[in-house]
Amino acid sequence: MRYDYSPITARPGGRWPGGRKLAVYVAVGVEDYRFGEGLTEDLLPGVEAPDLVNTAWRDYGNRVGAFRLFDRLAEFGIPPTVLLNTMVYDTAPDVTEAARRLGAEFVAHGVTNSDTLAGLDRVQERAYLSEVAGRIAVAEGAAPGGWSSPWLTHTPRTLDLLAATGYRYLLDLRMDDQPVWLTTDSGPLLSIPYPLELNDSTTMVGRAASAADFTSMVIDEFDELLLAADEQPLVMGLVTHSFISGAPFRLRALTRALRHIAAHADDVWFCRPGEIFREVAQHDRVG
Repeated sequence: MRYDYSPITARPGGRWPGGRKLAVYVAVGVEDYRFGEGLTEDLLPGVEAPDLVNTAWRDYGNRVGAFRLFDRLAEFGIPPTVLLNTMVYDTAPDVTEAARRLGAEFVAHGVTNSDTLAGLDRVQERAYLSEVAGRIAVAEGAAPGGWSSPWLTHTPRTLDLLAATGYRYLLDLRMDDQPVWLTTDSGPLLSIPYPLELNDSTTMVGRAASAADFTSMVIDEFDELLLAADEQPLVMGLVTHSFISGAPFRLRALTRALRHIAAHADDVWFCRPGEIFREVAQHDRVG
């Protein structure tokens, strides 16, 4: 494995900036798909080509859902973390502009979500990672610090190539409630806890949980982590997607969870992953 074993019971206490106990980031997946090609996120499986139904369902996110999610996060003072397919710069530039106005951090998430790293050789994968970073650097004025793989896919070389191409942290893994340093051929890469289950795609689409079920999961995760954070500074992530949680009935349910979390603002550091990385790199608050 790329990380050592470390029981959380053996680690020191401490606090995040401002004396906060729990770092909370909320990611919004802003994605695009090549029509009729590659992988897709589908609500209705098995639709024959041309699949206008699932395409339109996904397109809702970049036409409507993303803006409403951003506005709702802003109401609660939560800066968005955008998991960005760089094709969105071309197909829905108003979305990235709206995120930019709110101080979003753009985490690299591939060119489109029709893509996968699986099957790429070393040269192809390195070129792909560099292409995505370069596009964000041009648009935002700085290369992205973080990467989150489309479909959470990796090759045996991905971690090494991420570090070699300038990425500093990964949002894909959840082996801990604190960040964990990963070893690579090009130096350390920080794994910031990624909520595989507090993810509207894997849970509400993949496992058919209801919006109310998902809200309960978010609240219960938050309450339990806040309690545990009396002992050590911890991280909670929440992953949403513009075309899933941006749907009105899901957004209404998610708002109940956000309101609950915001009510504990004195104990919570609402942040972006890059801020977690910088704090960890400075103080080595890792598992």
